[in-house]
Amino acid sequence: MYDPKELFADRESIDSFVEDTLSDYGEYVNGGMARLYRFLGFTTLEWYAEGSTLVDIHGKRYIDCAGYGLFFHGHRNPRVVEAVKKQLDTLPLSSRTLPHKPVADLGKLLAQVTPGNLQYSFFANSGAEANEGALKLARAYTKRERFVATHGAFHGKTFGGLSASGRELYKKPFYPLLPHFDHVPFGDIEAMRNAVTEETAAVILEPIQGEGGVLLPPEGYLQAVREICDEKGALLIFDEVQTGIGRTGKMFAAEHYNVVPDIITMAKSLGGGVMPIGAFTAKPEIWSIFDENPYIHSSTFGGNPLSCAAGVAAIEVILEENLLERATLVGERLLKEFTNLKERYPEVIKDVRGKGLLIGLELATEGAGGMMISETIDRNLLVLHSLNNPKVIRVMPPAVITDTEVDRVIEVMKEATVNVAEVISQL
Repeated sequence: MYDPKELFADRESIDSFVEDTLSDYGEYVNGGMARLYRFLGFTTLEWYAEGSTLVDIHGKRYIDCAGYGLFFHGHRNPRVVEAVKKQLDTLPLSSRTLPHKPVADLGKLLAQVTPGNLQYSFFANSGAEANEGALKLARAYTKRERFVATHGAFHGKTFGGLSASGRELYKKPFYPLLPHFDHVPFGDIEAMRNAVTEETAAVILEPIQGEGGVLLPPEGYLQAVREICDEKGALLIFDEVQTGIGRTGKMFAAEHYNVVPDIITMAKSLGGGVMPIGAFTAKPEIWSIFDENPYIHSSTFGGNPLSCAAGVAAIEVILEENLLERATLVGERLLKEFTNLKERYPEVIKDVRGKGLLIGLELATEGAGGMMISETIDRNLLVLHSLNNPKVIRVMPPAVITDTEVDRVIEVMKEATVNVAEVISQL
């Protein structure tokens, strides 16, 4: 096992190195974030990672159930790393003049694993870029201006993605955003029916809201949205940036509900936890805009050989190593254990919900979220809050997590819940 302490003479050398890094971070990267790190006591650095384990510069090992859903395959999955290393030795980036094979391989593979008759893919660098492209494609194809999104949604922080997103905290400083975006409550089919008109280019939503607090759709909701879009001639865009590529126990969350969108977006797990990549995939008739002008939407780095090689390997690992089944099995166990915690400590945990390895614990009070995360970090477990719903913490382990590590996750969550309950009882 790699030991970061081998690079330093003593503890004082490590502490000095960390302090210099935090100072540089505060001065040259993000002063507000640097102050937050210090306030939370995060005076360490990520240094090494493998599988479900993240190691900091002091050699402290964490079980990583955070990462915003990036690490479905675990850290440094050997097959993904090997694919990237092999590609690095031949063609890391494309000249953008001639075609290259990795992008064609990944496009073909996505056509095979996406739901329904989705066929053509465009590759970007992130989920936000993928959503931007999907919105542009919907507007160009339908020749319509308006979009319908949902409250609590998160579609990225670029102008288009932010305009579609549903929390004012991140939007207000940048007004005016793009016009013609209407928002309705997630799960309210009547509100959706009233919002979608003959002027709507597309409805964009997450099949399961991630940053909104792991909100699952009510029974029949996604099917009804599909029907409304068909009636009005609007497209349906599923944002599966967080839920796609295995996270929920299916390759895409849409498969749980037997609904096929017109366009689907993805990122995070698509890079296998090794490379950044995003994509949007659509039905062939919608792709006709590229027949008219192949350069109508482009990206210098999007679809580069390194990222596409990672994407191919990531999907192959899922299919060949039965990670979807593993995600379902581990997710069911964690949901059961966390639900038992909720029943024993309702003053701490209000609700537990999720699919596969996307699990949300809604806490009874917003302040309990910070306490819970602090307790888990103290016990070497990383979980994360939800950007659009701070009362919900998410547990998102990799599918390669071992049974022993699952046992430890459950143990830590129990200990953390007991301690938070004691604090609450004294207030």
